Amino acid sequence: MSSAIQTGSRVVLHYTLMFADGNEIDSTRGGMPATFVIGSGDLVGFLEKKLLGLRPGDQRHFDVTAAESMEEFVGEALQNLPRADFPEEMELVPGVVIGFETPDGEEVPGRVTAVTDNEVTVDFSHPLAGRDLIFDVEILAVEPA
Repeated sequence: MSSAIQTGSRVVLHYTLMFADGNEIDSTRGGMPATFVIGSGDLVGFLEKKLLGLRPGDQRHFDVTAAESMEEFVGEALQNLPRADFPEEMELVPGVVIGFETPDGEEVPGRVTAVTDNEVTVDFSHPLAGRDLIFDVEILAVEPA
């Protein structure tokens, strides 16, 4: 009997991730399958949870609610940054996504939510947080933890 997915399992799968309206976010279909180690942080936790217990050959369609997708990102907050920290010519309007560099050199996206003469409010929440999603998977292989 083949192994069921559990924390630490190496999983090879094809997936399609979509917004609830059917707009595709990402997919491996038609290309190389993805490989993840469950619990390593390579895949967001709310999607990993959906995979637990599945076995090679399983195909599933999961509806992920906005509450489920938000749960993992509680604590990621809005930040008020000085307007002077941005180039003067940069157009700052609500909805604009800007790349910010972390102290360790990683780039993270932030979405502008408000602008005043002195401050820019930026939301650094994960882009999938608080969204209704569809997650379709086909499990190809599972290596035990």
